Amino acid sequence: MTGYGRCEREREGRRLTVEIKSVNHRFLDISLRMPRCFLFLEDEARKAIGRRLSRGHVDVFLTYRNLREDAHEVFVDEGLIRAYLRATDGLTSLRDDRSMMNMLALPEVVQIIEAGEDCDALRALLLETLEGALDALTAMRATEGTALRNDLAARADALEGIAAGIAARALETVAAYRERLRASVEELLQGHMDEARLVQETAIYADRAAIDEELVRLKSHIAQLRALIAEEAPAGRRLDFLAQEFNREVNTIASKSQDIEITRLAMDGKAEIEKLREQVQNVE
Repeated sequence: MTGYGRCEREREGRRLTVEIKSVNHRFLDISLRMPRCFLFLEDEARKAIGRRLSRGHVDVFLTYRNLREDAHEVFVDEGLIRAYLRATDGLTSLRDDRSMMNMLALPEVVQIIEAGEDCDALRALLLETLEGALDALTAMRATEGTALRNDLAARADALEGIAAGIAARALETVAAYRERLRASVEELLQGHMDEARLVQETAIYADRAAIDEELVRLKSHIAQLRALIAEEAPAGRRLDFLAQEFNREVNTIASKSQDIEITRLAMDGKAEIEKLREQVQNVE
């Protein structure tokens, strides 16, 4: 499911911003972009995200500023300054403006070094800020989830109507075949009908075209679909498998059918299942 979450926290002069963006993906794929001082917390961050999310490609961006007075150390290379002085001692034709500030402005004389960070402080700040960003992401995904749940429920209703139509038509096809067969035989034999043979041929047709098992499984799958979309737990992978099972049953019904109306209903069912499969990719 798609979503975006952002959180900013500041503790004792350390300011961290975490942004999380998620898009649809069959599995959980996490991409972390963080400053070097947070690299030792990468595994903990991944585990924290994994506890809240189960599917999706997740991009996580960390922006950090240490605003403390002791955040940096300044190192002055006195030996390099003396080397500059020695190199310029003989330049008597130039004005001597070798003041302290001018010398400090020379290349590589002054080096600014980031002070060592407090690992425990960084860990607490990261986990707190990450949870805040995940809360915001989850809230946005919940809104999308409600719309997805309604759409999947509509797909279940549509498939239930199609299955009911197929079941009703299936009862009519055997009787219709029997009457067509009777009319054809009577026309050929001029009224000399073997009722036993007619019953036998009708039974063979009914057995060949029987779709009772497929309809029972289709009804069961619809009930499972409704149960899964009512759950609060992640159900994306199970819904993906269920969509494949829907497709299998409808394909079997279409292959067995010798009736145009049942074939048309089966094609309508395949169209609904395709919509279902597309939406299932968005479900966590």
